[in-house]
Amino acid sequence: MKKENVKVAIWGFGAMGSGMAEVLLRKKGVDIVGVCDIHPDRAGKSMFEVLNMPIAHHKDVIIQNDIHKVVSKKSADVLLLATDSFTSKAFDKIKTIVELGINVITTAEEMAYPKAKEPKLAAEIDRLAKANGVSVLGTGINPGLIMDLLVVLMSGACTDVEYVKAERVNSLSPFGPAVMEEQGVGITLDEFNKQSASGHLAGHVGFNESVNMICDAIGWKLDKPVEQTMEPIVSKVLRRTKYAEVKPGNVAGCTMKGFGHVNGRLAVEMIHPQQIEPELEGTDTGDYVVIKGTPNVNLSNKPEIPGGIGTIAMCINMIPQIINARPGLHTMIDLPVPRAIMGDMREQIYD
Repeated sequence: MKKENVKVAIWGFGAMGSGMAEVLLRKKGVDIVGVCDIHPDRAGKSMFEVLNMPIAHHKDVIIQNDIHKVVSKKSADVLLLATDSFTSKAFDKIKTIVELGINVITTAEEMAYPKAKEPKLAAEIDRLAKANGVSVLGTGINPGLIMDLLVVLMSGACTDVEYVKAERVNSLSPFGPAVMEEQGVGITLDEFNKQSASGHLAGHVGFNESVNMICDAIGWKLDKPVEQTMEPIVSKVLRRTKYAEVKPGNVAGCTMKGFGHVNGRLAVEMIHPQQIEPELEGTDTGDYVVIKGTPNVNLSNKPEIPGGIGTIAMCINMIPQIINARPGLHTMIDLPVPRAIMGDMREQIYD
């Protein structure tokens, strides 16, 4: 007897959510059964109209602005949540879905390792998931893979590790308005400095999560909380993307650095300059992992794995793993490694 298609719902249909839909529509053994988005340009419209794609053999899906019109008790196998960056903001949405008996994969950066900053909320999500027989995972390209899981994976080739550096030089161009706002893209330098000083700019969200994930995975104990710095990247030229415009002299992004200390020394270093259209000023993107140990590791990937499609891929490719997982809150170091799904997704799901 042939299995039913994997049923997927999507909450948030901006750059990431709509991108996930486009990819899922090309995959075998999976159906999109509902979409929720509150934006007036999307709510009430056909998903296919918003995507500018033909319906073809698919069933039409009307985007709803109320999640309770999208999913009901066990009406989907998994919901892809692409709305927030912070665990505290995503919590109520995750709770709603989990209590409907539906697994959750979220792009919220803090949810990649939520106990690093929100241990109480992480414990409650774990409790709720177990009580309802489902699983929850936060993932994406970063955090979720490049500056944490990849580092952990490469440490597997070492008998000893003394120091780790993860560097990601990337483009913000694929991301939507929420990410642009968090990075200060498009604002003046004075405004950047004011917002940075007042704590209104998040910059990259994830160093705390990535450093803690690495340390917990290899058995290091941090001496103190992860330290971070943020500096603006000021553009000399006009830069435009679908979601942002930067005039010369204004901020195109920021350089974030993170530092984790173990046994009185710097043990984990994170370097992450990110901006829109970096190539306009000669910046080459790339991903790098350096491990000082036995043996040393120097891993280089140029150009970067694009953040947009990388995050979309990670969320989709982890669908079987989160469905197969035991109930509870999970992280990328708990589950089988991600891999592209080129066959029928149903074949990846255990009976």
